[in-house]
Amino acid sequence: MLSVRAARRFLLALLAVALAAAATPVAASSLSRGSAAFHRGDYIRAFQELSPLAARENATALGLLGFMYEHGFGVPQAYDAAADLYCRAAIQGNPFAQAMLGLLYDKGHGVPQDFVLAYKWLNLAAARTSGRERDTYARFRNAVASKMSTDEIVVGQRLALNWSPAFPVPGVQLLGR
Repeated sequence: MLSVRAARRFLLALLAVALAAAATPVAASSLSRGSAAFHRGDYIRAFQELSPLAARENATALGLLGFMYEHGFGVPQAYDAAADLYCRAAIQGNPFAQAMLGLLYDKGHGVPQDFVLAYKWLNLAAARTSGRERDTYARFRNAVASKMSTDEIVVGQRLALNWSPAFPVPGVQLLGR
């Protein structure tokens, strides 16, 4: 008999395999077209390509759309929408979205200002990248830490250490601690 934890791991692994099998070459090419459009500044095309993927919870598409909403690139500027998109990607483990969500918490854009959560998300982003990206996210995290007490930093570190990626649950608000 499987333990509850083992059964949960098995189901998550099975779900991951099913999701990977469901990913079609069309989705992959749509993501590359949307990413390319985003990087060349064609935000209308990027939105058209990335939106259907974001509706299927593709973390990369969610992160890029979040950035577009945060800065008003090709869409109206909407911090609430950016926070939602970043959160949906961040809980899946996307480092870019984690860092951007951390910066929203730092400034209080679209979410209540919360340095502990900003630190948590920036710490996770720094831990999941390398090179210049890691250095950038670590600098952001350290800038947030300069506004925090030692106890708050400990809480932020503990939240990051106890965090693990999850598949999003539709209709559940996950922006809190």
